[in-house]
Amino acid sequence: MSLTLYSIASLGTVVAGLLTMAGLGSFWRKKSMSASINATKFVGSQIGGKSVINYSYTDMPWKLIAFDVYYFFIFIWALPHILFPITPADSGDLAELSLTRGNLFCIAVHFVLCILQLGFILSLPLMILLPIWTAVLAIALFFVVNHGLCMLINGKVVEYHSDPKYASALPEHAHEQWVFINGVAAGEHWMQNNLNRLALTFKRPILGIHNKTAGIIFDVVECLVQRNLGFATTDVRVCYRIIKEKLYNPQYSKVIFVLHSQGAIEGSLVLDWLLQELPQDLLSKLEVYTFGNAANHFNNPHRHVHSQDIALNNPVAASLDSAPILRTPSPKPHASESKGPHTHKPNHKKPATSSFSVIPTLSWETSSFSPSKISGRAIGHIEHYAHTTDFVALWGVLHFTSSTPGSHSMPRFIGRVFARTSPRGGHQLVQHYLDGMFPLEKGQTNPKKFTGCQEEGNEFMESEIVIGAEGNEMDSVREAMDVSWLARGGEKDGEGREVEIHGGSPVEQKGRFRSRTGAVEADGRRVTRVKVKELSRLWQYRNGRSPEEKPPLLVRDGEGVVRTATL
Repeated sequence: MSLTLYSIASLGTVVAGLLTMAGLGSFWRKKSMSASINATKFVGSQIGGKSVINYSYTDMPWKLIAFDVYYFFIFIWALPHILFPITPADSGDLAELSLTRGNLFCIAVHFVLCILQLGFILSLPLMILLPIWTAVLAIALFFVVNHGLCMLINGKVVEYHSDPKYASALPEHAHEQWVFINGVAAGEHWMQNNLNRLALTFKRPILGIHNKTAGIIFDVVECLVQRNLGFATTDVRVCYRIIKEKLYNPQYSKVIFVLHSQGAIEGSLVLDWLLQELPQDLLSKLEVYTFGNAANHFNNPHRHVHSQDIALNNPVAASLDSAPILRTPSPKPHASESKGPHTHKPNHKKPATSSFSVIPTLSWETSSFSPSKISGRAIGHIEHYAHTTDFVALWGVLHFTSSTPGSHSMPRFIGRVFARTSPRGGHQLVQHYLDGMFPLEKGQTNPKKFTGCQEEGNEFMESEIVIGAEGNEMDSVREAMDVSWLARGGEKDGEGREVEIHGGSPVEQKGRFRSRTGAVEADGRRVTRVKVKELSRLWQYRNGRSPEEKPPLLVRDGEGVVRTATL
């Protein structure tokens, strides 16, 4: 079964490449030119758009694979951006494509593996001409050689730790546990570099769960199997055990889960298991951050029906995890709030713009230990960082968050999305994502030595996002918002409006930023802009910092009183 899946999926990849090779050059150049201008779009949790998606990860595997093949052709123009741009390597030896001995060795082994695996796939049809025992022996010999080559770059263990010289354990971070799962084609060397780069950026020790490579082509096939069949490999099972142990450990009030590429597929499987089994006050300790997410779903359900009804009636506020501001007292309870079993009837009608309209606000605030009473979801924080020219992100997070679900019963892809268009928008974690979004600060005396994350002059974090414009309206069948606007913070023609963003949990206000009303569109509508750093929670963890919030294991009750939490 496994061999058949490897063969079919790999043959599809090869055929797709051959069929599109002729016109790929000009089309890729056209797409690359469109990425030459830096721009960042902020997408609230599960947006809706003009396109409609009529399938989900709960469908039949053959249907999922068919759609994956179809969208492979749609996004194939972005394949070169998995590796490109090759320069610059701002993180020095930690970058995947910098000219170091370890990197060159890994690249050489992967090149040999690609040649062997491609030859093996193309020779499979010829196997029918051979005697059965000869074909079986040839296939077995190939897998032995393939495994031997992979052992040269894979380590013997599944768990890795960042080097203490990049970030030592500090008392103020004793209540946190950071866990990372790597992406495609990462052997021991690249895995360790990823951990060290994350540790240097956030000044915390990082625990890594190694998603071992089987060669680039076979890794892609494994992605299809995991993504469409829900198959959990050894590292998924190990990660689930570790995350579960950390969440149950009263020492930890936060478990930060960082995922890249295929690691996000594995992380989504881990989340599915956790959501099935763990109490929700434990799940509230979890925060998830992904880069180049390749998953086809990301679950984070509402904790109760009432919060789901609020989300359906106020899709903008729900997508932002924002606190609603009622202009007048709330209307009478709906039927879903009446007593008695089985009385819930979700309201999918378009919200009326009456005196009871709920105005979503954006506040730059942070979460605490308990789940969000605002978003009403089990996991307080999920953020996805993606490049709009990254093939994996296009095939994964950007595809599933930019399409309107065809039915309210379909599973959602939950989490805020920061989609960046940039000339350096590739797929590699260190060289493309972290160097572009969380660049390092060079030492003053030794430029080759890095001191941590760059605080000033970060082009990505300082870039502005268009948040909203008066006159835009929301289609009621969407569960979120178009990227052209985010939220409205006041009445029409209002001056000096305040805009707030919630991190998705009970909050301790950190500050507010007023609408930057200098930008006005041609039709006279006033546009609100904020910077990425004002929306990104992950940015608040840079250089050993933490979001300003209540002490660990303390929660704020419904009346705003901070009390001791119990598990």
